[in-house]
Amino acid sequence: MPIQGLSIIGESINDSVPSTHALYDANDLAGILSLAKSQADLGAAYIDVNIGLRTPAFMAEMIRSVQSVTDKPLSIDSPDFAIVQAGLEAYDLSSGTPVLNSISPLRTHMFDLLKIKPFSPILLVSENLINGVATACRTAEETYAAAQFLLETAHRHGLSNTDCIIDPGIAPIGTDFDGNIHRLMGALALICADPAFAGVHVSVGLSNFTVMLPSKRADGSPVKAPLASAFLTRAMPLGLDTVIGSVKMPYAVLSEGHPALQCFDACLAAEGYDVLVILQEFYS
Repeated sequence: MPIQGLSIIGESINDSVPSTHALYDANDLAGILSLAKSQADLGAAYIDVNIGLRTPAFMAEMIRSVQSVTDKPLSIDSPDFAIVQAGLEAYDLSSGTPVLNSISPLRTHMFDLLKIKPFSPILLVSENLINGVATACRTAEETYAAAQFLLETAHRHGLSNTDCIIDPGIAPIGTDFDGNIHRLMGALALICADPAFAGVHVSVGLSNFTVMLPSKRADGSPVKAPLASAFLTRAMPLGLDTVIGSVKMPYAVLSEGHPALQCFDACLAAEGYDVLVILQEFYS
């Protein structure tokens, strides 16, 4: 069953997924539309559409095709202005306001697309412009500053807090040598505590969190869903209410004392290589 208060943007129609890439290359529209319908049937709140480096015309075709088989709103997913423009021009607002994934401090010109159609932007705040130089956010405070900048920019373009989705960025915990999970959780706490962010939505690309981990523990029990659920259990009270993820993954809010939650809490209390040692102990 879906988690109450958590919306899932179905991630499957994404060129970075090898099986979806193959569907695109084979021009298998029926296969793409099957992905759209199955995600909608399994409870996705939005259907993500990412075509990779293909043409704006191809994005327009995909938007119209996917909307022909589902009434779920779509997430138009590309950093390319022309591709998003074509997607918005093709989009039928009768399905609801689309999501634009994503706008970062390096791509504020994407707000100009609001002249075409309204959308809810995902504001990617894992990077910022510092003295004109693109810089990855390394701390919770830097991530929070990027969120402040983008939210203020969104306001200047006529968007309200409730229109916006903050994405602080999430990295694979299995390779987290530099404390990204500490940055992320700290940023969530700062955003949650600031009344200026009241009403904003918060999202991450959840599948990124457990990529590169084994699928099962030594005893045969699953690894990825429990660890993703442990993250959700700690992040949702800090305002996380949306994920880009798999509608097939059995996400859940875990009870205190659950082994995966104990593992996640231990990772938050550790630093550097010790995080990886804790993870290895969990799945082995």
